[in-house]
Amino acid sequence: MPLTLEIVTPEARVYSQTVDSVVIPTVEGEVGILPGHVPLMTQVGAGELRATKGNVTELLIVGGGFAQVTAEKVSILADSAIDEEKIDVNVVEEAMKRAEDALKGAANLTTTDIERLEGIVRFSVAQLTVKRRR
Repeated sequence: MPLTLEIVTPEARVYSQTVDSVVIPTVEGEVGILPGHVPLMTQVGAGELRATKGNVTELLIVGGGFAQVTAEKVSILADSAIDEEKIDVNVVEEAMKRAEDALKGAANLTTTDIERLEGIVRFSVAQLTVKRRR
């Protein structure tokens, strides 16, 4: 029985494929999902998501959000997500530097701005970690 994985961000549907298994980074650790999994709702943390079909594992980086799991489908609503192959290290490093610089002046930022900038840093770190490991 196949498992459908769908990852959607506010900008686009990033991924929609049938897979054999999924490993999701959650705020409490990684969760492995196979077809027939019990229903689950969990908060996704910034990190590496692994989708496996046959002997091929695709790596995607998610920047946080929520996942809904049923026996035959995993739906992830992510703040941000990108396929490993599309990561541009220079762009990621620049975005992370801008966010870190903005956080240094945090006294003038709202809580919402601080959370957004911290999310950018977490997503950037996750992308760089995956890209540099390969």
